[in-house]
Amino acid sequence: MSIIEFNNIHRAYKRGIDVLRGVSFSLEKGEVVGLLGKNGAGKTTLMRIAMGMIEPQKGIVSLFGLGPRDEPIQVKRRVGYVSEDQILPEFLRVREVIQLHRGLFPTWDEALEHDLCKRFSLPLNAKIRSLSKGQARQVALLCAVSHRPELLLLDEPAGGLDPAARREFLETSIQMLNETGTTILFSSHYMSDVERLAGRVVMIHEGGVLIDSDIDLLREGHSLVLVPHAPKVTRDALLSIEGCIGVRDRSDAMHAVFRCQPRDALDRVARQFGSTGARHRDVALEEMFIELVGGQS
Repeated sequence: MSIIEFNNIHRAYKRGIDVLRGVSFSLEKGEVVGLLGKNGAGKTTLMRIAMGMIEPQKGIVSLFGLGPRDEPIQVKRRVGYVSEDQILPEFLRVREVIQLHRGLFPTWDEALEHDLCKRFSLPLNAKIRSLSKGQARQVALLCAVSHRPELLLLDEPAGGLDPAARREFLETSIQMLNETGTTILFSSHYMSDVERLAGRVVMIHEGGVLIDSDIDLLREGHSLVLVPHAPKVTRDALLSIEGCIGVRDRSDAMHAVFRCQPRDALDRVARQFGSTGARHRDVALEEMFIELVGGQS
């Protein structure tokens, strides 16, 4: 049984304008998956559907084989959740917020709680309203992970933090819990975070899953080919080639992303157009995603 499964999820906020159109993927026990996509791609919507905060208009989501709105207490006791816009009760002290969460979870680990309080140097007697953004996120993270959840959902939890704080935040939550078998789905705008921490990437674009791949296979199995401009070298012609999944018209050439090895991609371009002077260029994973998203718009 998958830990979490999205099956043909559809969701619209305005009639006729779907944010998600048939999104399907699942996570198995112990996986760490980075969820990527532009702003508005539907990452937060998926997380909220998983938490039972909103319902899909079509499709089914299940956590541990349970529906998050059918069995909300059973599901939430096994899940940790932190989001960028999460709001803690500002009038409570840090100590009181922790005590509140401690009472909600039978599996609460006080040793882990104390370790995180020490690691983050949290001011336990301070009210939430007096904390910095980074400190408030750390309190939210402590409350989300101290019951050692089977599934951790992180929706841009480190957005707005400086690079050092973001790195510490994500590495604490992801590496620490994954060592004990927690399944983790986290969204991020930063490809460097995903490359460092995830074993797999799911990329949502224009309402669907554009890429679902192991990180290493993604690096090895995609190529960027630069095809010089010519009358017959059009976006549609390139996209008609087997394995071409994105094309951007740039000043230097047509940039085409292929789901295959560089040699195969160049051979396919040559068969389509003849000798064009096309060349392969090595790119970092982040640049490849920029090319791909730009080539899908």
